[in-house]
Amino acid sequence: MKKYAAEFVGTFWLVLGGCGSAVLAAAFPDVGIGLLGVSCAFGLTVLTMAFAIGHVSGCHLNPAVSVGLWAGGRFSAKELPQYIAAQVLGAIAAGMVLYIIASGKAGFEASAGFAANGYGSHSPGGYGLFSALVTEVVMTMLFLIVILGATDKRAPQAFAPIAIGLCLTLIHLISIPVTNTSVNPARSTGVALFAGGWAVGQLWLFWLAPMVGAVLGAAAHRFLSSESK
Repeated sequence: MKKYAAEFVGTFWLVLGGCGSAVLAAAFPDVGIGLLGVSCAFGLTVLTMAFAIGHVSGCHLNPAVSVGLWAGGRFSAKELPQYIAAQVLGAIAAGMVLYIIASGKAGFEASAGFAANGYGSHSPGGYGLFSALVTEVVMTMLFLIVILGATDKRAPQAFAPIAIGLCLTLIHLISIPVTNTSVNPARSTGVALFAGGWAVGQLWLFWLAPMVGAVLGAAAHRFLSSESK
C-alpha cells in the first residue's frame, strides 16, 4: 500500500505543480511565468518527487510510464492496475484542489481551458488531430527512452532524476503549443474532468497516444541497450 500511496501523492504533486503553474501563474499580470515557467514546473515536480519517493514506488507518476516500464521488462504486470488507479486518483484529487483554488477568482471558467490537453480549436497553437497524435506518441517514446536509459544499471544512478526531470521540461518546451503537453494520461484526466465538455471528448487521444509511445520507447530502449554477444 505504501507504493500506491506514494504514486497517489507523487501524481498529485505533478498535476498541482504543473497544471497549477499553468492555471494560476502562467499569465499573471506583469510577472507571469509563461510557457518557459510552466515547462520548468512540470520538470521540477518529477525531479523533486523522484528524490522523495523514488525509493518507495519508483516514482512513475504516469500510467504511460508504468506501461513503458512493464514493456521494457522493469515492472510487473500484476501491479499495473493498482499503480494506474493510484496515479489517476492522485491526478483527480489535484484537479479538485486546483479547481477550488482557481474558482476563488471572479470570472473563472474551467471550460475555458483549465490546463486541459486538446487538438484542433483547443490546441494552443491550432494544431490538428494528426499533429497532436504524432507529437504525443513521439514525445512519450523519447521520454521512455530517457527514463529507461537513465535508470539502467549501467548508468550513474544518482543522476537519473535530473535527466528525467530535464527531459520532461524539454518535452513541454517543444509540445505545449501543440497539445498543451500530456505524455501522461493521468495528468490529462485530472484536469479534463473539471474542464468538462470538449476536454473529456478529446481525452481518448491523451490515453491512446502516450500508451503507444511508451511501448515504442520501451522497444527502442531494448534495441539500443542490448549488449552485443
